[in-house]
Amino acid sequence: MDNRRKIGNNYEQKAAEYLKQQGFVVIGQNFYSRWGEIDIIARDGKYLVFAEVKYRKDNSCGSPLEAVDAKKQRRICKAASYFCIKNGYGDMTPCRFDVIAMTGNDEIVHIKNAFDYKV
Repeated sequence: MDNRRKIGNNYEQKAAEYLKQQGFVVIGQNFYSRWGEIDIIARDGKYLVFAEVKYRKDNSCGSPLEAVDAKKQRRICKAASYFCIKNGYGDMTPCRFDVIAMTGNDEIVHIKNAFDYKV
């Protein structure tokens, strides 16, 4: 496994722990499909939450939030749809897309409902 993937896994684990501390129930991590990957899948009350985790050592290459562009959002949405179908979540399951941005100084910025479902 290359070093970037190891670093990514480390921060995804920190994000999952953060969500648990906030009262979320983490039900899955690193869900892969041909359409893309979802870093964390959790329950927050009635919502099924698909969370994208982005880490940057610093903001010299831009904010981690900027890395979740429209193309990335569409990939996450397609993967989320597949997850719901594969795991028996019906059309009436309220879903939400969150982004968790982390920087080298261990700052966590959690944007709930960061973007709407995109086709």
